[in-house]
Amino acid sequence: MPALEPALHHFPNPVLRYLAATRPAFLSITLVACLIGLACAHFSGLPLQIDRALVTIFFALVAHAGVNVINDYYDFMSGADVINTGRIYPFTGGSRFIPNGVISARHMKIFGYALLLAVIPAGLWLTRVSSAGLFWIGLAGLFAGWAYCAPPLKLVCRGVGEPAILVGWALIAVGADFVQRGDFSLLPWLAGVPFALLVVNILYINQFPDQTADAAAGKRTLIVRLGPEAARWGYLLIALFAYGWLSFAAAQGWLPLYAVAGALALPFSLFAARELLTHATTPALLAPALKHTILAANISGLSTALGLWFSA
Repeated sequence: MPALEPALHHFPNPVLRYLAATRPAFLSITLVACLIGLACAHFSGLPLQIDRALVTIFFALVAHAGVNVINDYYDFMSGADVINTGRIYPFTGGSRFIPNGVISARHMKIFGYALLLAVIPAGLWLTRVSSAGLFWIGLAGLFAGWAYCAPPLKLVCRGVGEPAILVGWALIAVGADFVQRGDFSLLPWLAGVPFALLVVNILYINQFPDQTADAAAGKRTLIVRLGPEAARWGYLLIALFAYGWLSFAAAQGWLPLYAVAGALALPFSLFAARELLTHATTPALLAPALKHTILAANISGLSTALGLWFSA
């Protein structure tokens, strides 16, 4: 059964209302990215500094929550969420908090930017206790998340939202490692990029049910530009490249052999790819593929992190 969309009477408690507006169920991918970075530092023989790790994870989640809220606001303002009748809630079409009158657009915007601003003091403290390079990692990550949907860049509207997601989630792993290491390392890039590619596929497949509304609102996503028939193959290529990268890096000794455990999620990605290839032009049938795509990213990233951790 489709999930029940939010309504004001569902959230009499304003705290729970604003918490739900951040779409907390989807924050797991940021937690997993942090775990990959921490596992990279542990594999390198660094003692885990718990206080830094907890602050890193918490404020990475806050940043992701802020990006979710900001994207909701700008999607509403573009009209895309208002006219989106093909959405598959809760996966596509936004949180529905603004169109359904749960939170006003103005308050959603204030809330989103407040969450992003709340990250700055924590980021400065982590920079002070680790190294100045963390400042640029954090700044680039926040910029990628903000620019994904916010004007004037609106990267997703220009068909380049996927590179922003790739960079953003790879940087979370790199940043979590950097906080522990105090320096740059190739290792979190090697481990983080395959996971970030699977996160890209979450956003990519979500654009299929939203394509009609996106086109009407002027959002020139890759799905709108290429059309569903051609764009459907992109999902499979991204997934195969992610697992191929992970396996090749392990085979070359750049990652420990156990890190290839991340490929255990391959069946989930292949199932979703098959569903997309079959139903790209009937996106109302893609709910199982959306779920399997999210599972693939989380299972692959967590398995990679565990493989790195136990390889130490």
